Amino acid sequence: MHFSDIPADVLARFRDGVVIPAQPLALNAQRQFDVRRQRALTRYYADAGAGGLAVGVHTTQFAIRDVGLYQPVLEAAAQTVSDWTERPLVMIAGVAGRTAQAVAEARTARALGYHAVLLSLAALKGCSEDELIEHCQVIAAEMPLIGFYLQPAVGGMALGASFWRRFAGIDNVIGIKVAPFNRYATLDVMAGVAAARAGDRVTLYTGNDDHIVLDLVTPFRTELGNLHFAGGLLGHWSVWTQKAVGILERCKAARQQDAVPMDVLALDSAVTDCNAAFFDVANAFHGVIAGCHEVLRRQGLLEGRWCLDPDEDLSPGQSEAIDRVYRLYPELNDDAFVKANLERWLVDA
Repeated sequence: MHFSDIPADVLARFRDGVVIPAQPLALNAQRQFDVRRQRALTRYYADAGAGGLAVGVHTTQFAIRDVGLYQPVLEAAAQTVSDWTERPLVMIAGVAGRTAQAVAEARTARALGYHAVLLSLAALKGCSEDELIEHCQVIAAEMPLIGFYLQPAVGGMALGASFWRRFAGIDNVIGIKVAPFNRYATLDVMAGVAAARAGDRVTLYTGNDDHIVLDLVTPFRTELGNLHFAGGLLGHWSVWTQKAVGILERCKAARQQDAVPMDVLALDSAVTDCNAAFFDVANAFHGVIAGCHEVLRRQGLLEGRWCLDPDEDLSPGQSEAIDRVYRLYPELNDDAFVKANLERWLVDA
């Protein structure tokens, strides 16, 4: 599948910039797949105004592959979107592992109607740049490709400007999720895309959950002109998603002004403070997925915050940290929106 095969309205929305939540995995108390609540999550994101959905990614838990849930989870999201909304959503599937596994997952995603794949390179640690690029080229021959600069704290590796220049030069690459949580590394991606002269084809999405708002309003100067992040593909946006849609619109408006308004600058620190609680920064991200689950549990979208790994849960003090940001930034949660719609999202269909 080539990116020219993506429906024109879907590709246009992706390039314009949308909110793309990284979807969590709904489990019951026995740590079994909860299809009903998984569908409810998808309906929530669609009704909240998200422009796409990323499934089978880090927030979904890479371990779904070890328990036979990769295809069922992708299938549930794709089918629910098709049944629930006529609005075009960009459907992105995470692919991981060595080349044979990644190819198989890309083919699964294509068969299920996904538009692109988000490629994790974590399994290729220690490979040379030539080997990484060859791997990416093989996957790009299967599906339109979005690069993923995953932060080292949760399994990523350092990737310099040279890698991103060569990656952006691959014809079927349509975007990059920039998530190293590092400003220098973020600039490396910008330099690489510019050096490849790929800024018109490769759309940049922030995955820097610690720097969301400033990423979205910052012009990044390169030798070929300014580049900018169009939207966000974020684990952070798996919660309070309706308000995230409003944040992106505020950032897009701010980009059109000569100066970024002070209230938007203040919003950056507020969002980052919330992220510190959700992602458990105080404990080196140990509770990153459980933290997102906890917010969704409080809203009623998830029954509990269970992860596939029984040892993966909130860290000591993390629940209190979430309490604090709820008190400090009540305007950033969408609890009222969820409460008003939860019953119909949870209806079996």
